[in-house]
Amino acid sequence: MRILIIAALLISSNSFAQGDVKIIKDSRIDGLVRNESLVIPPATGPQITGYRIQLFFDTNKASVDDARARFVAMFPKVDTYVSFTAPHYFLKVGDFRTQMEAEKVKAQADSSFPTSFIIKEKVNLPRVDQ
Repeated sequence: MRILIIAALLISSNSFAQGDVKIIKDSRIDGLVRNESLVIPPATGPQITGYRIQLFFDTNKASVDDARARFVAMFPKVDTYVSFTAPHYFLKVGDFRTQMEAEKVKAQADSSFPTSFIIKEKVNLPRVDQ
């Protein structure tokens, strides 16, 4: 019995022995780790309080993308924005300064998007070429 206890102590003391560990890695890994830790702010320009039209929302992104494609075909110069707030994707369009500008586009798009509505939010400065 004493021999088993002594053997167990010797084996356990060897398992806690300290040693040197050498890590061999590709130098590019440090660059990847450094790039992953960078905080990149969103690319936003000057914004004003304005209006957008919320055209469509769905839990299926493919449906939202289809609605976006239909709208872009009708209004190629009006910017579109897809955002995700769980569990829905939202399609919003336009950077309108006034509600009347938004109403004009909404009236033209009502036949394809009858459930759309106008919302007031921060928008990018409207395009000059509209």
